[in-house]
Amino acid sequence: MDDSILRRRVYGADHDDPDPGPRPGRVYGELVGGPLDGLLLDVTGWSGSRLAEEARLPTEIGRYGAGGRAHYRRRAADPDRWDWTGDSR
Repeated sequence: MDDSILRRRVYGADHDDPDPGPRPGRVYGELVGGPLDGLLLDVTGWSGSRLAEEARLPTEIGRYGAGGRAHYRRRAADPDRWDWTGDSR
């Protein structure tokens, strides 16, 4: 199997990017569930209070299509994972 298929994709990476995976020196959380399941969220430089907030990520593949957002909250017991909490417009 091609190694590029096994690489994780970072949320927001350009679809034409030949290497949409994580970059050295960056900090990522894994999105779990919902429309962005399995993508990595770059949280490099986020403050503690920002990490405690819900991330509302624009996406066209959620319940509301174009203009919608998928909501994720950092998991208390496993802060490297962000659980889906729903979609909004």
